[in-house]
Amino acid sequence: MSTPFPFTAVVGQDDLRLALLLNAVSPAVGGVLVRGEKGTAKSTAVRALSALLPAVEVVTGCRFSCDPAAPDPACPDGPHEVEASSTRPARMVELPVGASEDRLVGALDIERALSEGVKAFEPGLLADAHRGILYVDEVNLLHDHLVDLLLDAAAMGASYVEREGVSVRHAARFLLVGTMNPEEGELRPQLLDRFGLTVEVAASREPDQRVEVVRRRLAHDDDPATFVARWADEEVEVRARIVAARALLPSVRLGDGALRQIAATCAAFEVDGMRADIVMARTATALAAWAGRTDVLAEDVRQAALLALPHRRRRNPFDAPGLDEDKLDETLEEFSGSDGDGGDGGPDDEPDPDPDGPGGGGQPPQEGPDDGSPAGDVPAQGEPSEDGQAPAGRSAAEQSPVRAAEPFRTKVLSVPGLGEGAAGRRSRARTEHGRTTGSRRPRGALTKLHLAATVQAAAPHQLARGRSGRGLVVRRDDLRQATREGREGNLVLFVVDASGSMAARQRMSAVKGAVLSLLLDAYQRRDKVGLVTFRGSAAEVALPPTSSVDAAAVRLESLPTGGRTPLSAGLLRAHEVLRVERLRDSARRPLVVVVTDGRATGGPEPVATAGRAARLFAAEGVASVVVDCESGPVRLGLAGRLAGELGGTAVTLDALRADSLAGLVRDVQGTSRRAA
Repeated sequence: MSTPFPFTAVVGQDDLRLALLLNAVSPAVGGVLVRGEKGTAKSTAVRALSALLPAVEVVTGCRFSCDPAAPDPACPDGPHEVEASSTRPARMVELPVGASEDRLVGALDIERALSEGVKAFEPGLLADAHRGILYVDEVNLLHDHLVDLLLDAAAMGASYVEREGVSVRHAARFLLVGTMNPEEGELRPQLLDRFGLTVEVAASREPDQRVEVVRRRLAHDDDPATFVARWADEEVEVRARIVAARALLPSVRLGDGALRQIAATCAAFEVDGMRADIVMARTATALAAWAGRTDVLAEDVRQAALLALPHRRRRNPFDAPGLDEDKLDETLEEFSGSDGDGGDGGPDDEPDPDPDGPGGGGQPPQEGPDDGSPAGDVPAQGEPSEDGQAPAGRSAAEQSPVRAAEPFRTKVLSVPGLGEGAAGRRSRARTEHGRTTGSRRPRGALTKLHLAATVQAAAPHQLARGRSGRGLVVRRDDLRQATREGREGNLVLFVVDASGSMAARQRMSAVKGAVLSLLLDAYQRRDKVGLVTFRGSAAEVALPPTSSVDAAAVRLESLPTGGRTPLSAGLLRAHEVLRVERLRDSARRPLVVVVTDGRATGGPEPVATAGRAARLFAAEGVASVVVDCESGPVRLGLAGRLAGELGGTAVTLDALRADSLAGLVRDVQGTSRRAA
């Protein structure tokens, strides 16, 4: 067994260490979500924390770690009377990304429940983590229904397992810690809100600090025992401080002045609901106890806000977590008095401006008055003309990106047929959750019993099995697994024309707005996304398939335009991306969204070559949609022809809006079936 790295030896990451320690002092704070790039000691710090937690006293033989002083009356191993107790270290339980629901919450033996009437229950990870730490690495990659179960148990302090009317409940109070790399996809905002605190971590840019990180890591790897012994005194000191803070916590007074500052801060930053106020109050109280004080000060409220509010201010999926510290200080100063006086909300109290940068919260401002010309007719100053020529002094590859128009709500674009991909919200699929559509013999452990089919299978054999009482004699061969239909997430691959023919400012702004709208839809439907762009003489993969829709939005904002239109290169590159992705995840079905005006001007025989490339998708039955960006009084209908070659459908930018898209899904499915 490897020797864990000491918590006190972690270099830097002050916010991360403080957030973990505050939860160790007061688990009611609600856990920690640690966001940051890879290689920033997220996992190291979490694993090291378990060594600092005080030992727990448990009922001997209880699989659910009941406290002998106050055993759980509903414990499945109970009732516990006067029994022997023992002391063990606090556990840190890790939840793997690929864990099943039964592994998380536990499993009931349905066969024994039906035939013998007993609740034979095998505890899951939630039971193992009771009175310890539950650590979820890459929590953003965990299936949504598992995250829901996890957070519900953390909020209620108990886990419920129900199968066909048979239920078991057990206590599940633990310190929940999740880590994630935002590049691999975000958590939904409502799930972010369920974590008490969130910390952003990044590698230091200071050479001296980086040297110290490497020095300590190498020293630990060379001789773990000696390294741990070197930090033993510091570890003992922190452990004793946690115990003292826990004992002091009930005596900490949260005065009306501090409560008013907490309420005013949450109101000033427009966080939804009241959970933020409660978490801030608990965090400020834990901060005071950690500092050895019995009164909550303004500095505690400020630190609590920095830990509890940033992730609760996201208004849409593309907003980056953050907090305006100047505004925070102004609010705390204004309500520094116990009576709340300190400001009249005059003209200086202006709202926090929207972020001005890539992504921009998904709703960047529209272009100014110079964008009033008809789309595609007159290029804006400094933009390339329809023939792809760059203005004087600037090459086609140096065209400045334009901002996306305001996104809008789109209707669902789905892949036809019935898939078996990862759980999501786009296309029909066989899933573990959803409406029951039939039954089958179980493959492996039974998870979802189809009761009627099981009874029907067992009924003809009751006489031969010697049934004499009222109970049904059920054998394992009689059990039937319910088959269910729900929704899956797909791979939505955007193939975007960034050539000169698309580069008129108003048109490209509208195109980016449409793609951004589809990205928002992909985020909500739990899809993976990829981005291929083509212009000049080649195509490039601007973003390989990823769960991070945020990253796609950033790449879209910075997309340059200009040059010829190598349509065939874009399609061939997209086909190669799908081929590679199919090897990695064959169950996830693709949906290709080509955003173009249909022109093809790059390379020899560009139109014929593009047609041959398009027919590759049709031959493989890949669902596709062409978003027709052609504008102006004379339209050639090239995008429609491309859609026919792809075996998909074409839709104009205006028709992409939800209120204009009623028949699109039907059209996509119909054309795809004909192609198959």
